[in-house]
Amino acid sequence: QVRLVESGGGLVQAGGSLRLSCAASGSMFSINAMGWYRQTPGKQRELVATITRGGSTNYADSVKGRFTISRDNAKNALYLQMNSLKPEDTAVYYCKATILGGMDFWGKGTLVTVSS
Repeated sequence: QVRLVESGGGLVQAGGSLRLSCAASGSMFSINAMGWYRQTPGKQRELVATITRGGSTNYADSVKGRFTISRDNAKNALYLQMNSLKPEDTAVYYCKATILGGMDFWGKGTLVTVSS
């Protein structure tokens, strides 16, 4: 029903910025919420930010004030603007979409590496 493909990851120095994109195929009107999660080796997947259909956002404390999540339904896209990046932000970032009924769909991830 929903296919998600992330892009925009890469290598950046501490203090720099990156903008992640998530392209979704399928009807965006069926999606209740979308979010960005990240994971590093040996750690559990961690919520970064979420956004509802109505535009309500939620951020992990670790990224508040630095990251901004947004969505563009016309383009079926989800974005994550990441500013003031820190080495601890290094992770694979995953896009998630939750459709009506509560089923989750995940992208395969894009790697963000922040050097010190």
